[in-house]
Amino acid sequence: MPTIVVDVMPKAELLDPAGKAVVGALHRLGKSEFSAVRIGKRFELTVDGEITDAVLADARELAADMLSNGVIEDVVNVTVQA
Repeated sequence: MPTIVVDVMPKAELLDPAGKAVVGALHRLGKSEFSAVRIGKRFELTVDGEITDAVLADARELAADMLSNGVIEDVVNVTVQA
């Protein structure tokens, strides 16, 4: 069955404490080449049937209205995964 993938990330101007913790752990492990980490969310919407333009538009609307918090997050990607 086809899947629509939605990626959501914190807005760039907001702090990402979880990402800061991960980059700190990487540095403690000697992986100092990584200067920043941002942690987001990924949603996979399985579709019964064909993914039409209307279905993709519905997924984009859901991404903006329900899967993300527009105050603190951006929907960065809505793609079809074969």
